Amino acid sequence: MKLWYGQGVLELDAGDGVEVVLPKELPAAGAGEIERSLRQPAGKRLDEFQGCKSASILVSDITRPSPTHLMLPPLTKRLKELGIRDLRVVFGLGTHRRMTDAEEMLLLKDCAGLPHQQHNPQACVPLGETRRGTPVEILDMVASSDLIIATGNIEYHYYAGYSGGAKAVLPGVSSEASVIKNHELMRDPASVTGRLDSPVRLDMEDAAEIAGLDFILNVVLNGKKEIVQSVAGDFREAHRAGAATVDVMYRRAVQPAEIVITCAGGRPKDLNLFQAQKALDNAKNAALPGGTIILVAECCEGLGNHVFERWARDACSAEDCWERFGREYEFGGHKAAFLAQESFHHQLILVSSMPDELVRMCFMQPAKTLGEALSLAKESQGKDARTIVMPHGNLTLAVSK
Repeated sequence: MKLWYGQGVLELDAGDGVEVVLPKELPAAGAGEIERSLRQPAGKRLDEFQGCKSASILVSDITRPSPTHLMLPPLTKRLKELGIRDLRVVFGLGTHRRMTDAEEMLLLKDCAGLPHQQHNPQACVPLGETRRGTPVEILDMVASSDLIIATGNIEYHYYAGYSGGAKAVLPGVSSEASVIKNHELMRDPASVTGRLDSPVRLDMEDAAEIAGLDFILNVVLNGKKEIVQSVAGDFREAHRAGAATVDVMYRRAVQPAEIVITCAGGRPKDLNLFQAQKALDNAKNAALPGGTIILVAECCEGLGNHVFERWARDACSAEDCWERFGREYEFGGHKAAFLAQESFHHQLILVSSMPDELVRMCFMQPAKTLGEALSLAKESQGKDARTIVMPHGNLTLAVSK
């Protein structure tokens, strides 16, 4: 069996006693899937907004795989048919860096002629407060639009449950204060992958309602980045339909094993540990308490986040790091805290190119080869230990039977 590692592969002998957990990916939908979803929306129809004069269309930034260039043409065509002429595309950066002009063009392609701008967290206006106390402060230009439409893609998200939907508003076009307050909710034990009732997501949806998010157009992609489903309509109802399709493809029930090998998927998913940790998080429920999780991720860029690295360096122990997370929140520090917490429950081994010292600093044992990692795991779990392999750990979510 081949496991993607950086720009190459590692070979794994998947012999007897090894269970391979794979996604059940759907094929690409037929041509016209996006148009179909606009004709058959869930909960709300674009026709309801006839008479509006202006619309803000929120789109993802360069860090997301959302096929913006495919969604905009049918969406803007329909809006113009309804007489809505003042259209503006807004890149929802959240607190990410600004994109280059070339990156904008890469995302927009043939739609580059549409008026467009990037989110500015400094130009937000206050609109209220969510039930959990998060200030709702969104980009002034978006707030003043007659119609707010969010585009995006739906996949698993490690503390918001799923991406897509209301996430285009918060963090997409929200102030830094709004984002920080919302992200503090990731400390809640229910803020985990694959939960629609994640407090982080519910807070995002409160904010979207206050902000007046009118309509969404989201897609679900398979591993080849092909559209398998498009959903449109009410930002909750349509999003739930898309999330159900994600579950069909990627949620897998397993009998937990002593050893779990999870692969981050090669580049770009394993460029750094900040990104690759997702594959470990997706695999944790496949391992028995006290079991071993082996993460295969090259991490040629190291940790990938300076706050993550600072928190890991500052911690004198995993317990110290987790206790700090309970006292204070700083984005990036959460990655160190999540690894610390996981090390309480499982032996963590990382097969990577990172220096051993850096790996140990992140509460994991280093291994330079898969063979070395398996030897370490079997020392702890026994030579006859059951083993689960998740070759697409970056996509597949293991849930315990």
